[in-house]
Amino acid sequence: MLAGNTAFFFAMNGQILTRSILAWDLVGEATALAYINLVVAIPMLLGSLLGGAITDRVERRQLVILGQSLIVLNEITILTLLLLGKLAFWHMLCTAFITGCAFPLIMPARMAITASVAGASRMQRAMAYTGGVVNVSRIAGPAVMGLIIAQFSIIGAYVLSVALYSIAVACMLGVKPSFSSPQTGERKSLMSDIGLGLRYVNRNRPLMMCILFSLLPMLVAMPFQNILVMLAEQAWQQGEQGVGLLISTGGVGGVVGALWIIRRGDTPHRLVFMVTATLGFAVLLGAFAQTSYFLLALLPLLLANTFISAAQTVNSAAVQILTDENVRGRVSSLMMASFGLMPLGVFPMAIAADHFGAANAITGACAMLFVAVALFYLLSPTFRSLDATVSQRLESDAATKPGRSLADDIAVAPIQ
Repeated sequence: MLAGNTAFFFAMNGQILTRSILAWDLVGEATALAYINLVVAIPMLLGSLLGGAITDRVERRQLVILGQSLIVLNEITILTLLLLGKLAFWHMLCTAFITGCAFPLIMPARMAITASVAGASRMQRAMAYTGGVVNVSRIAGPAVMGLIIAQFSIIGAYVLSVALYSIAVACMLGVKPSFSSPQTGERKSLMSDIGLGLRYVNRNRPLMMCILFSLLPMLVAMPFQNILVMLAEQAWQQGEQGVGLLISTGGVGGVVGALWIIRRGDTPHRLVFMVTATLGFAVLLGAFAQTSYFLLALLPLLLANTFISAAQTVNSAAVQILTDENVRGRVSSLMMASFGLMPLGVFPMAIAADHFGAANAITGACAMLFVAVALFYLLSPTFRSLDATVSQRLESDAATKPGRSLADDIAVAPIQ
C-alpha cells in the first residue's frame, strides 16, 4: 500500500502545479484557478458523506481502486485533448468535476484502512508516516513536473501523471481486503447510515471540535497554494521552475513536520501543540507573502508548512482515536471536507488577489486565521479539555476490547 500511496500522491501533488499552469496559460486570470478548484469542491462536499457511508458498508480496497480508476480515465482524456490540440478551459472544468466525484470514494476508505491497521495506541505515528509520504510527494511531484514542463512540455507531465495513477491502481490490487466492523441487525439505507454518522459526531463533542478546528486553516489560509503561480509572477517575477521550487519547499516543511511528530511520539499534550503550531503557521505564512527576496522567502514558507503539517497530524490522530471502528468511514469523510473547503476558500482569495495583489490577499487570510484560532480556543471549553478526553478514550480502549461503542448506542436511539 505504501508504494501505491506514494505513486498516487506524487501524481496528485504534481498535478497541482500542472493544472495551475495549464489553466493560467489558457485564461491568464487568478479567478480561472478558483473556478477549477470550485468545481472540484462542490462534488467533494456533496459526496463526502455518501462516500463515508459507503466506506462503512463495502470492502474498502475495491472502493479505492474504483475511485483511482476514474482519475486515470480523467487524465487520459486531458492528455488526448492536448495531443489533438483541442483542449479548452471548459474541458478542464468538466474533468475537475469528475475528480471531485472520485475523491469522496478514495479518501475516507484510504484513511479508514490506515487507521484500522495502526490501532489507537500507534495512531499518531501512523498519521505522521502517512503525512510524510504525502509531503515527500509534495516535494518530488511538483519539482519533477516543473522540470518536465520546462524541459519538454505540459504533455510530458500528463504522460507521467497517467503512468503514476495507473501504478497506484495496480498497487492497490495487492492490498488485503479491509472491512468495517461486522454489522448486526437489519441493514439500514445509506441515508440512515449518513444520519447515524452525523448524530454520532454531534454527540461526541470533542470529536466535533477537532474536526471543526482542522477546517479553519484549510478554509482560510491553505488556499494560498492555488495562487502561488500568481504570487511568484507578481512578487518575484518567477516562472514555472520558481513555482515548482515554492511547492517543493512547502513539501519539505511538511516532511519535517511529520518527522517532528514521529520523534515527539504519542505524548498527551496535544491541545497546546495544535493551537500554537497553527498560530505559528499563520504568522510565518504572512511573513512569507511579504518577503521581498525570493530565496529569503523560502525560509518562512518552509517553517510555516512544518508547523501546519505537525498540527494537522496531531489533530487527525486525535480524531481517529475518538472514533469507533464501525463509523470510521463516515467520520473520515467529514475530515475530507477540509479538502473540499480548501478549493472553496480559493475563490475569495483569488478575487482578493485580483484586486489587491496575491501577497496582500495571503497576508489578510493569515490575519483572519490567527483571530479565528484564538477565538476557537477561548470560546470552546470542550476543545480546551481535549487532552483529558483523548487520554480517557485510550485507557477505555485498552481496558474494553471488544466493548459497546457510542455508535452502537446511537444506532438504537430515536432521532431527536
